[in-house]
Amino acid sequence: MELLLHYVWKHKLFPLSKLKTSDGHPVEVIDPGLHNQNAGPDFFNAKVKINGTLWIGNIEIHDKASDWFLHGHDHDSRYNNVILHICGILDAVAKTENGDLLPQLQLPIPDFVLDHYQELLSIDAYPPCYKIIPELSKFMLHSWMSALQTERLEQKTEAINRRVNLCNGSWESGYFVTLARNYGFGINGDAFEQWALNIPLHDVDHHRDDLFQIEAIFMGQAGLLDPEAIPEQYRTEAAKEGYFEKLRNEYLYLAHKFSLKPMNRNLWNFLRLRPQNFPHIRISQLANLYYLRKAGLSQIIEAKDVIELYDILKVGVTPYWETHYTFGSPSERNKKSLSPFSINLLLINTVVPILFAYGKHKMDEKLCDKAFDILDRLKPENNRIVRMWHQVGINVENASDSQALIQLKKEYCDKKDCLRCRIGYEYLKAPNIKK
Repeated sequence: MELLLHYVWKHKLFPLSKLKTSDGHPVEVIDPGLHNQNAGPDFFNAKVKINGTLWIGNIEIHDKASDWFLHGHDHDSRYNNVILHICGILDAVAKTENGDLLPQLQLPIPDFVLDHYQELLSIDAYPPCYKIIPELSKFMLHSWMSALQTERLEQKTEAINRRVNLCNGSWESGYFVTLARNYGFGINGDAFEQWALNIPLHDVDHHRDDLFQIEAIFMGQAGLLDPEAIPEQYRTEAAKEGYFEKLRNEYLYLAHKFSLKPMNRNLWNFLRLRPQNFPHIRISQLANLYYLRKAGLSQIIEAKDVIELYDILKVGVTPYWETHYTFGSPSERNKKSLSPFSINLLLINTVVPILFAYGKHKMDEKLCDKAFDILDRLKPENNRIVRMWHQVGINVENASDSQALIQLKKEYCDKKDCLRCRIGYEYLKAPNIKK
């Protein structure tokens, strides 16, 4: 309940009249102060009038007044300039380190605020605030979704920076790892990231003009050239075809040359996976992309528009995989190119974040603006989260909107963090909500 007391104080959702200290002095809140997220008092530089005298200083909030002592504030000099102690329950008298008695205020939480807060925490339907969404202004929604979109890109930037650090500061390698991770399309994302981190691109570059050798390294480092990786029912056919053995022999030669060690093949997930998403197909596509010199960061930065970016990422498989999904398992001939839907996801989850992250790294606003512009021009994702928001009245026009709504669901709704959500704020402060 202390979090709700913070919220009510910060947004002044309490009655603006008849506030009194525990000893009966009237309190007028002029400015609740700046919310402090770090150590120290909860609000800085607040302005309140107590019994007609203006006080400027800090505010501390507790569920119970006795928490002042429980948290050791009576022995902490940082709390000497607290001007008002706000509590849900007054069960003690608070004193500062220098012995001063603190004025205390039992803060009333309006019944409708408390009821709405409990509704948000207990309603099973998603989103729990669905009843108020049709009443929200377009300006408010647009403003909040813009903030969410930026917040999501900032989060992805942190992940990209982590990968770049793992690649010894190489942004080219960091981009390749990010691209590979998103080739996993969720189910195999972690495995693809580990695989990409296990690819020595500086060694592969020595064989960049030989697609067969690139594929041998890529497949071998994935652990897919281990004979045990072939399902038993396909091993005889794979042996007859000979392609697996040729790749394996080439990999063993290159592995010895570059001291390569494959990843654990058991990290790959095939359960409930469509054949076109099998790791063999995705790795073959990445090998082709790398061979065609279309897997570099420079190509993405230099691309003039979305159409050019689509052309860069549009790629098929190497010849063997046009008629196979796994070794020894023939299929109808198909170039197995990335679908427009898949390319759209790669642009949203790889190209846009890498441009934004690299732009921040280089302090290049044009690259950051380019990232936002591309996001505005891309089609929105069509997944369960986006459809959920659309059903309750939020229109989704482009990828900027869908990314914002995914951020809202994952970082606010799923965590029941309604007190940090602007829609939650509108829900809490509304005296009357249609049932």
